[in-house]
Parts: sequence; C-alpha cells; structure tokens
Amino acid sequence: MTRCPVSVWNTAPTSAPAQRADRYVSGSAAHPAKMLPQIAAHAIHTYTKPGDLVLDPMCGIGTTLVEAVHLGRHALGVEYEPQWADLAEQNLRRADAQGATATGAVFCGDARRLTTLVPAAFHGLVDLVVTSPPYGASVHGQVRSSRESGERGVTKRHYRYGTDRHNLAHVGLSPLLEGFTDILTQCRHLLRPGGHGVITTRPWRERGELIDLPSAVLAAAESAGLIPVERNIALLAGIRGGQLIARPSFFQMKNVGDARRAGVPLALIAHEDTLVVRRASNPPEAESPRHGLRGPARRYIRRDDAFATVSAHAATGHTEDRYGCL
Repeated sequence: MTRCPVSVWNTAPTSAPAQRADRYVSGSAAHPAKMLPQIAAHAIHTYTKPGDLVLDPMCGIGTTLVEAVHLGRHALGVEYEPQWADLAEQNLRRADAQGATATGAVFCGDARRLTTLVPAAFHGLVDLVVTSPPYGASVHGQVRSSRESGERGVTKRHYRYGTDRHNLAHVGLSPLLEGFTDILTQCRHLLRPGGHGVITTRPWRERGELIDLPSAVLAAAESAGLIPVERNIALLAGIRGGQLIARPSFFQMKNVGDARRAGVPLALIAHEDTLVVRRASNPPEAESPRHGLRGPARRYIRRDDAFATVSAHAATGHTEDRYGCL
C-alpha cells in the first residue's frame, strides 16, 4: 500500500463522461450523485493492494465497485434503491466481461442495517471503505434546455435518488448525520484492524447559509469510533499550465448563475473534501497474524431474476449461500 504523499488529488485530468466512457451501462448517468471514477480509483490504489477487499455501503451505480475490480480488488456494495442496485450489478457484469481481475457483489437494502446485509464471513475483513453521503437536490442533478426538452425554459431532471422518503437523501441534516453515523459505526465493525475509510463530501448553501457537511461528517466518523488520519482535496477540475480548468455541468453553471443573481456568493465547485479515517489497530500483544482472504468461496446473490456472482474470499472454509434483496 502506498500512502498518499500529497493532500491534493489530481483526479480530474479528463471529464466525468470521459472517465466513465464504456465502463458503465446505459442509464448509469441518471444517478444524481455519481462519484468521479478517478476519486474512487485513487483511494483504492492508495490505501489497498491487489487482492484486498473494498466496501461501499451507499454504492449507487457501483462506481467504487467497478473501479475496485478493475484494479484487482474484490468489492462489496450496499444500495438502498433497487433501480440503482440493478445498475450497479449490471456495471459489475460489464467489468467482468471487460476482463476485470477481481469480483464484486451488490446487496440491496438499508445501509443502516449494514452488518445484517453483509454476510458475517466478511466482518472484520474489509480493507477499505469508500463512500459518500447524499448531499441533496441543490448540489446534484441535470438540466435540459428548451431545445432539448421541447418545453419552455430550462427543466431540471435526475436530481432525486428515488421516491422512498426513508432514503437518507430525503431527510434533514440532523437525521442525515445520525443515520450516517450509524452506517459508519457498522463500517467500523466490518473493517479489519487498521483498515481505512475514505469519505468524499462537500459543503453547500441553503438559503444563503453555508452547510459545512465535511466537518460534520468528520465529527460523525469520530462518534462512530473511527480515527481521523487525513483531510485531502480531490479535484473536480483539471490542471493545465498550472491553472485549474473547471469542468462544471450545465446544471452546476445554471445553479451558480441563479444564486449569484439572487445575491448568494456561489462559485463553481472545483473539489471535494476527502476525509480519510481508520479503524484502530489491535494492541500488538492481541494481534494475530493476518493470513489474507482465503478462498474463493463462490457466492450467488439473487435479486429478482438476475444473478451476480462474487468470489467472496472468506477468512476460513468454503461456503455457498444465496442472499435476497432485503
């Protein structure tokens, strides 16, 4: 594992669509809050080695999982909304067809029940958690001009994670942080001693007031028993001639323009805060040698009529189980 030598990650040398290219199936672009693939890839490359196990408890369309398996790391994801879980599974199958050297699986359910959704064979074996909390409709989405939509004016679309009001994306800041703390607490139980977590997040403005979500998430991680070790910047802008080159979406440009006309001092977003935490290592006298993830134990995860296969590297033994969409 190579520790990150700098606090600024150059993760947008190309645009988000160029990074996704043909790795993601049709429909993936509709998710309102996709992690930039290079952010996930940088975190995975920096804090793990080939053969390690990566977990995303709020995996969306599976960006973390896809980048992990292409880098030779095994991956597990949990996603609340069935439509995104379906796409995550399809993206994993595409990765497999494209020659990914590791395997992954998606579990459909509420990450606040993470330790019951993820089989016990994986508990305490996860090397890295990569995830991001939902930010809300003011930060994410897509817009279409009247020429594209045929409707008058600019219309907004793809800014909702789903319609289930129990989704953390639809609650206020306090319940969001409470739920995310619960998720991070369960992530701590799934991490191996000394394993890392990487959480990407960004602030936003609500009625002109700055909501410092990164600092709140860092406090949530500490409340969950995780140890802060780094606070980095992952660029969403390119670098050319020593200058930042913004890569905003049409939605972002419209949102910033509308805010400025209303007197709110918004600027184009050029980075995300990247918080790195870890689970405490056991005291030296209590640690036992880590023999790695042995296997593979072949598991089948069923959702409706679709199957996804994962080489689930259990600590010991060989088991075959089938898990449903919970």
